[in-house]
Amino acid sequence: MTIIRQGSLFDLQDLYDLEPTHRFEAVFSTIEIDPILAVVSKKALYGAPVQLNYAAMIYSLTARILERIPTIKDLIKRLKNDYMFRLDCGFLFSDAIPSEASYSRMLTKLEESDVLERVQETQILQAIIEGFVMDDTIAIDATHIEARDQAPAKEKKAKPEPKKRGRKSKEEQEKWLQEQAEREATLSVFEKPIEAQLDVPLNVLRSTVPTDPKWGIKKNSEGKNAYWYGYKGHLAVGTKSQYILQSLFSSGNLNDGKAAIPLLKGIRERLSILLISHCTLDAGYDYPAIYEQIYRIGAQSIIAYNKKNESEPVGYDKYFAPTCVREHSYRYDSYDPTYETLKYTRPKECKDCPLAEDTLCQKVYKVKITTDLRRYTAPARGSKAWKNLYKQRSAVERVIAYLKEFFQLNNVRYRTGKRAKVHFDLTQLVYNGAKLACDRIAKLLSEKEMTQAA
Repeated sequence: MTIIRQGSLFDLQDLYDLEPTHRFEAVFSTIEIDPILAVVSKKALYGAPVQLNYAAMIYSLTARILERIPTIKDLIKRLKNDYMFRLDCGFLFSDAIPSEASYSRMLTKLEESDVLERVQETQILQAIIEGFVMDDTIAIDATHIEARDQAPAKEKKAKPEPKKRGRKSKEEQEKWLQEQAEREATLSVFEKPIEAQLDVPLNVLRSTVPTDPKWGIKKNSEGKNAYWYGYKGHLAVGTKSQYILQSLFSSGNLNDGKAAIPLLKGIRERLSILLISHCTLDAGYDYPAIYEQIYRIGAQSIIAYNKKNESEPVGYDKYFAPTCVREHSYRYDSYDPTYETLKYTRPKECKDCPLAEDTLCQKVYKVKITTDLRRYTAPARGSKAWKNLYKQRSAVERVIAYLKEFFQLNNVRYRTGKRAKVHFDLTQLVYNGAKLACDRIAKLLSEKEMTQAA
């Protein structure tokens, strides 16, 4: 039987308005804690006895994000002074309050494992099974995350030796080509062009992404360059449900486009039960390799076109729709998925044109999207349907705002990229958990109202 998702009767603000005990219980119930405990708990039977309540420590890290507690030091102070908070996190009165060093050791174990990613995947699959995630369109975008580290002093580079003028000799040319080949062979997959990622397995891509803090640059809303030292968070979000389906954490200098293929492959391989038909991205992702990857997962690209020193196409308008002899644009009519063909019909202006019956003016124009995946997509560029789908990209911007406003994404308190990634993963785990908790409560309220009405 198909599960019909009820209307939103309960949102994040309502969750925060609940009593802390009920709020924590609702979110904690969405997190499968056993895999995390298997990583952080003591493995051997020998040595010092276990005196720490690791399950409560994990829940307290989650509560720290929900309660917007800035530091671990403040979290420990809250645990010592607030008995109800301590009980809500799962500590008993007989349990010792962990020290900062204890939390640090536990985070070190988490940073050496991908367990948080696996728990997030389980959480999303559960939301899909319960019928809360039924998206057919995803939106991808990146956000900057400032590091706590102070940027290192800029190193002064020695002046290069002046280049020898004139043409290189044959020996010098061969030596230079050999050096270039050796240098390219040592580059990682993220230092190569985006096309190199297409045939690389997902686990290799995720394990080789750089995470050290670096200088990043982007244009702000005023069109000016903004700089930061730190990281980037890359998110793939369901446009209707607004769940985070996939994510990637990287250095601040990584090009946004180089994170798109790992996200798309992750949705295809890890969330294969979710049927995605469209992927919407901004102009920063306008690369042929990304169109190719979206085509490989069986979806259509809704990506803003970024004109790159290209001449105006002859016989086509700015949306690459064909034009008639008098340069009127053909109208997008439909898409045939069997033949992967876009259908355009004669412009309205051609109705009274003296050339309407001439062989130069076609009534119908068809083009296969595989002719050029970057220019042709379904629905066609410039159509009303394409514009409506592109507007859904605002969902990922809204989720990023939630993460920074309510879930402390912009409050990284750790000095290494690996430790900062743990914080990044925890914020998503809590966000998706809060979303799932809200949807469950909304479903219960809806069922209760229907029962009372009956």
